[in-house]
Amino acid sequence: MNPPAKESVSVLMVCLGNICRSPTAEGVFRAGVQAAGLSSHIRVDSAGTSNWHVGEPPDGRSIRAAAQRRYDLSRQRARQVTTRDFEEFDYILAMDSMNLRELQMRCPEAMQHKLGLMLSYGDTGKSEVPDPYDGGHDGFELVLDLLESACDDLLMRIRKDLAL
Repeated sequence: MNPPAKESVSVLMVCLGNICRSPTAEGVFRAGVQAAGLSSHIRVDSAGTSNWHVGEPPDGRSIRAAAQRRYDLSRQRARQVTTRDFEEFDYILAMDSMNLRELQMRCPEAMQHKLGLMLSYGDTGKSEVPDPYDGGHDGFELVLDLLESACDDLLMRIRKDLAL
């Protein structure tokens, strides 16, 4: 007997402070989910491994760069990853290997299969979403380029898994 097909999934994007890369990933992915009419099937959120910026909006440069591509990050507020996130989310996607290691140390063994790198999706030729602060305005644009590709691929895979 086959188990019933899953009807919904939840995706958590994670970076260090939850003020640039992960909220951008959340905004890009959420826009794709909404455009596909799948908001009732796919939940998306973001968080940081640190608590430095809890309650703050994304960095203004992230908001502006995303807005130029019609992604709205303005309502997001930073939060830190919680133990409950490991239970509630089906995909927990780190922006880089440092974030992934931090998640692996916190995540219960039975939930380790949920963890991965965001850029394991998409055909970007990179394994990590770079810190945009290292590249000025172009750094924020590069982050968007990488995340658009990864989010498109992730959405396609989830749609296939859910048969949507």
